Amino acid sequence: MRELSRRSVVLGLGSCAVSVVACTCAVPAEAVPVAPRVRAQLYTCEGCEAVAERVPERLIPTVRLASAEEPGERMTLTGWVLSAQSREPVAGVVIYAHHTNAAGLYANGTRESEWSRRHGRLRGWARTGGDGVYAFETIKPAPYPNDTLPAHVHLFIGEPGRPAYHVDDVVFDGEFGVTPRYREKQELRGGSGIVKLSRTASGVWLARRDIVLERHP
Repeated sequence: MRELSRRSVVLGLGSCAVSVVACTCAVPAEAVPVAPRVRAQLYTCEGCEAVAERVPERLIPTVRLASAEEPGERMTLTGWVLSAQSREPVAGVVIYAHHTNAAGLYANGTRESEWSRRHGRLRGWARTGGDGVYAFETIKPAPYPNDTLPAHVHLFIGEPGRPAYHVDDVVFDGEFGVTPRYREKQELRGGSGIVKLSRTASGVWLARRDIVLERHP
């Protein structure tokens, strides 16, 4: 993992964010979903243990999940992490992401941990800085070979002093499996995970997924 130019990573975040790195204003409340009431089972999730595999203080806001040699279309997944109460960006939040490769498989994990073996090599941890922005430089995942679910990126959240929890997967609007039925079944954990892809000037897919932190039991 390496830190990238934060200017290049946040291109496309929106009109305020062409320069989110320099934007100190609060995110407009109408631009993000309202966090739901407290979820009784917020901390019940498979894979949450993986969030704690890295020391938060050693993490950076922008990381690379897929090397330049990884097959697939390049994609940057980025956004703000926002307070449930104030809708302002939150610093110090860990985001753990993992997803399939271009063949739809969680492949080539290591023996580092159970979650490394199960989640494959396309996984990593970011930690928001003072502007509340995170970014993963990776490839666009493919659906599972059995075509049962949309292509997706799993996201897990680690807030300081709190147990980890998952938020809705990132999926791609207009693509396989993102049906009206899928939309109806969203839990809206952290807001909707359905994102519209756009292209940067260099041809990289850009996926913006703002995350509203959940209210805690």
